[in-house]
Amino acid sequence: MIDRITVNPKIHFGKPCIAGTRITVLSVLELLNEGLTFDAIVHDYYPDLQVDDIRACLQYAIALVSAEDIHLSQTTP
Repeated sequence: MIDRITVNPKIHFGKPCIAGTRITVLSVLELLNEGLTFDAIVHDYYPDLQVDDIRACLQYAIALVSAEDIHLSQTTP
């Protein structure tokens, strides 16, 4: 499903987008963050998308977070 996400330096300065569109992963994630359902996003914002495109955005975000190394600094209380 991750093949639904593409990165092209000529589209949105290389921000990840849904394949075949100029819709960024970030745009979809922001709508989800606002509490919209998958169906509402498709119906009200992006009628050319499929629910699997939205799922791919979530999977992409999860993959980025899981690959990220987090280094917390130790502070003395």
